[in-house]
Amino acid sequence: MAVTNEQVTGHAFLKALYRDDYYPDPVVDRGRDILLRLCGRVEAERPADLDALYVLTQAATEEFNGLQDAFWEAGSEIETVAREEIAEDFWFIARAYGFTDADMEELIATRDW
Repeated sequence: MAVTNEQVTGHAFLKALYRDDYYPDPVVDRGRDILLRLCGRVEAERPADLDALYVLTQAATEEFNGLQDAFWEAGSEIETVAREEIAEDFWFIARAYGFTDADMEELIATRDW
């Protein structure tokens, strides 16, 4: 599903990771794709409340959990800078879809990074 939210389509996801050679672009691309799929799901499913949004964001967080091996294999990892950048983009997504009172930690509660 194509994302139609103008805030989202104009946003550069994981910008800090792309600027740093420590993070391999092909793996960062996979992370960006996870975030865009999350946006597509939010637009398609239109969560009615924060609990419904958290189900979607935590599923996307699980996908990021699975990316850790790809980062390690490329000589990188999801460390402090990456954790903060990823979390900020989850929070951006919540706000872009009207969930301004979302808790950043709850959005990514299933993380193991």
